[in-house]
Amino acid sequence: MTDWLTVRLYDCRNVVERDRGIQAAIDAVSSGDLVVLPTDTVYGIGADAFKPWAVTNLLSAKGRGRHMPPPVLVGSRHTLDGLVMRLPSVARDLVEAFWPGALTIVVEQAPSLQWDLGETGGTVAVRMPLHPVALEVLRKTGPMAVSSANLTGQPAALTAEQARDQLSYKVSVYLEAGECPSPVPSTIVDVTGERPRVLRAGAISLDQLREVAPDTTAPEEA
Repeated sequence: MTDWLTVRLYDCRNVVERDRGIQAAIDAVSSGDLVVLPTDTVYGIGADAFKPWAVTNLLSAKGRGRHMPPPVLVGSRHTLDGLVMRLPSVARDLVEAFWPGALTIVVEQAPSLQWDLGETGGTVAVRMPLHPVALEVLRKTGPMAVSSANLTGQPAALTAEQARDQLSYKVSVYLEAGECPSPVPSTIVDVTGERPRVLRAGAISLDQLREVAPDTTAPEEA
């Protein structure tokens, strides 16, 4: 368990602090520790997606059970191909249009993946965030399990300091990049069925989705 002596908040608005913080976060993830990082929606708490104990610690830090598995963030569109069993053409169209950005897609995960995110039912929710700090970390760490950086039932953190107030020593590295400019959650779209289906409304509207995938259904239409 991380203690206060090893907890550090880095101000990524400062060039020197930014470089140190990003490297500290990369090292922490490699060791199986938890980090908090900014995204284009809200701050996230993350762990190496391929270290089951790290994912377990993430869920425990939030006060969440295995029935609520975390999404996975990636630093490149190409990473998605290695995570899925099959990627429908409509999913590729959505990724091309909205990644990096506030779109999370639910896909059938490749059965060969050596990870345990919880009770996923063979699927995984994947997103590529539009934030330079997050992308720089992800391109070095590989796929990370990332959930909103708050205790379950509490408000989402809009700064790293707010996240630290809630999560304290459960996280070893906090990356501060200022308040989230647009704290609207990502839109979640399930592409495992015959038609794309919105599971959660968010930053990308249904009309925007239908410009790319006209058959996309809203939750009430399912």
